[in-house]
Amino acid sequence: MTTTTAPDILGQALLAYHHGQAEATLTVHCNVADDEPLPAAYFFRTLLQMPELERLALDECRGRVLDLGAGAGCHSLELQSRGFDVKAVDVSAGAVQVMTERGVRTVARHDLFAPLPDTERPYDTIVLLMNGLGLTGSLAGLDKFLVHARTLLAPGGQILATSSDVRYLYEDEDGALMLNLNGPYYGEVEYSLSYADNTGASFPWLFVDAALLNDAAETAGYTADFLGEDDDEQYLVRLTPLNN
Repeated sequence: MTTTTAPDILGQALLAYHHGQAEATLTVHCNVADDEPLPAAYFFRTLLQMPELERLALDECRGRVLDLGAGAGCHSLELQSRGFDVKAVDVSAGAVQVMTERGVRTVARHDLFAPLPDTERPYDTIVLLMNGLGLTGSLAGLDKFLVHARTLLAPGGQILATSSDVRYLYEDEDGALMLNLNGPYYGEVEYSLSYADNTGASFPWLFVDAALLNDAAETAGYTADFLGEDDDEQYLVRLTPLNN
């Protein structure tokens, strides 16, 4: 019996683009929406190409920064250019290779629940951008991460994160919500990615509405300050641990 490692679909697309395939494009599959193309170029966007909420998040960073789900490193590179000490983290081996080749100085491959190494000082800012709270996977995962994040943050530290309210996916033509109140939370979805005729394993993703996030933050001992919202129901939040 042989075991196979799940293909690093995101990493394949990022490496292809980084090495000159300008048209490299992922296909995003979701259990509650139609398939959508996602150009790999989007992960390489410059400051001027970033949405306003991302630019605002970068302006709100302070101290040592931990960039979780860093992708191709566009946010880490911008912060480095501003003089920040940044560590970029992604679970994708290809993403880590791309970030290293692009000049991100400190890169690691692991998920957002990895413990802080004994030799590493905690961080003043954690950033989770591009709907980054989705990496927690579920409401239970969000609760788990908020507890874990305290071990990553220095006193006075902050989390800057984006998420979205996706209830619009469940509206009928008259605007009425078609939700299964006995089912899972409507923002808990399943994704998979395809690239070059390869499809990766499905993975959970969380879109959490602002009210529910505020409740989760309060329960975990954080204050939540909502710093902005865009026309697509995406918001930027600052989470600050109390008594930290």
